[in-house]
Amino acid sequence: MLRHRALQVLLALFGSFCVATGYLLVKSLMGQWPMSQGDQMILGIFFPIGVFLLLAVRDPSANRTLILAVAWANLCHVAVMAIQAAQHPPTSPSGLASLAIMAMISVGLIALAPRRASRVAPIETRAPFEPAADAR
Repeated sequence: MLRHRALQVLLALFGSFCVATGYLLVKSLMGQWPMSQGDQMILGIFFPIGVFLLLAVRDPSANRTLILAVAWANLCHVAVMAIQAAQHPPTSPSGLASLAIMAMISVGLIALAPRRASRVAPIETRAPFEPAADAR
């Protein structure tokens, strides 16, 4: 139960953060906040991810694939950014701190993701074009 609640809190916090980036995106697109096109594009991806993460808070088990896809994609993004930071060191340490935070969020989502169902209920099968039993 504690694990489930921790996952819900992490989903809510990260989802809210991603949705909040929509504000920066709109300000940037309106020319009121200087930002590169690459940053605008990643914020355009983060915003809908945040919406879906917030929807997943209600039932994380039903959204296991979404949670893992977001976590692994975010971890991949962090890895690319870390390589870029090594090739072209940032002028301030805040960029490296944000990478560490994003990596921790990703690892947390992976660690807390709901377990895979151990057994899937069988689906009733019948031959093609065979009428249902109640239709006879």
